[in-house]
Amino acid sequence: MIYFVSTPIGNLEDISYRAVNVLREVDIIACEDTRHSKILLDHYEIKAKTIAYHKFNEQNSADGIIELHRQGKDIAIISDAGMPVISDPGNILAKKLIENDIKFTIIPGANAGLSALILSGFDADKFAFFGFLSEKNKELKRQLEAITNFHGTRILYSSKYNVNKDLSSLYSALGNVRVAIVSEITKMHEKTEFVTLPYSLAEPKGEFVLVVEYMAQDQEEITDELLLNELKNILKIEDKNTAFKILQKKYNLTKSYIYNLYEKNK
Repeated sequence: MIYFVSTPIGNLEDISYRAVNVLREVDIIACEDTRHSKILLDHYEIKAKTIAYHKFNEQNSADGIIELHRQGKDIAIISDAGMPVISDPGNILAKKLIENDIKFTIIPGANAGLSALILSGFDADKFAFFGFLSEKNKELKRQLEAITNFHGTRILYSSKYNVNKDLSSLYSALGNVRVAIVSEITKMHEKTEFVTLPYSLAEPKGEFVLVVEYMAQDQEEITDELLLNELKNILKIEDKNTAFKILQKKYNLTKSYIYNLYEKNK
């Protein structure tokens, strides 16, 4: 059997009895980073052989794992933290297993996105996960359009290197939305910070989950005063044309309406 096993996202105790037993019993554990996984495996005295399975060798390693399976090996797939496949390696392997009619299963457990959603307190009836924002402009534009068009709570991952850039990108697409910035989930210094964009972190450290609140806009309540206030805030970090586009998209208004309002009140 091939098992996709969820591992802790912070606290090492956030792992199921079943997950520990499977990791102890399999012949091979395919790790995103064998050095990182050694901490967890040593903690639970797990002695199985480990091999590397990460995004840089995912295509070839998937073929290798299938060959090991055909040799009769039981194999567990783990990522550094949380659920394999979800913004982590494993998706290519899962697709290949299905294509080759090879049975596999999942050992469920911790997930940072869902944990952050609960910590945010935002609406959980309708939500979507968007992963990491791309650093490529064309792909980023496509992602931001999808995020803008989704009418529900939006969940994203970010790193200390990109979090402020990501917050700026979200602001350019969504305007003054409310965001829960969640970090250190399940750890001693777990933190949920509620902010309204635009916002930037002074000294970002570690990994972050950004949970973006969705508030349906009532067109009848949109006033010129509200638009001018938002425009004033946006112009602090964006040029005039970009600011007009943000409000145009957010409130479904014509660019000429926003332009004329600006000209009358500048």
